[in-house]
Amino acid sequence: MSRTTRATLTLQQAGVAFSVETYDYDPNADRIGLQAAEALGADPNAVLKTLMVEIDGKPGCVIVPSNREVNLKKLAAAFMGKSAAMMKPADAERITGYHVGGISPFGQKRRVPTLMDEAAFAHDHVYINGGQRGLQVRLDPRDAARVLDAKRAAVTV
Repeated sequence: MSRTTRATLTLQQAGVAFSVETYDYDPNADRIGLQAAEALGADPNAVLKTLMVEIDGKPGCVIVPSNREVNLKKLAAAFMGKSAAMMKPADAERITGYHVGGISPFGQKRRVPTLMDEAAFAHDHVYINGGQRGLQVRLDPRDAARVLDAKRAAVTV
């Protein structure tokens, strides 16, 4: 597995301090984010999942703790939209340039509006997908939000 991806290059170019963590990715896990947290020995609240969404039909990215679910009404409101839906996997792969299970918010082919759930900021460091299945970057959530120009809002239940 390469430890250099578009995601890690984006973080390096932004001057962000981060470390790269790898684990054995299980494509058959019921919940990939929780499997990553267990494999890394990390708090599931600090292992964030990257979800591609559509707000009023336009693409967006939301980053939330792996053990929480997105409230689509809250998400739409946070993006000043009327409706929100999960993006189809094929569309997510086309827009991001990453494969499902390895979608990172960093270094996506097409930059889209991004939101980080407020819960992420309760931690000094979080894990976010590094652009490859089984690859996570560990960094300060405030640095992640800055690099992504991400909004902050409570959108999970």
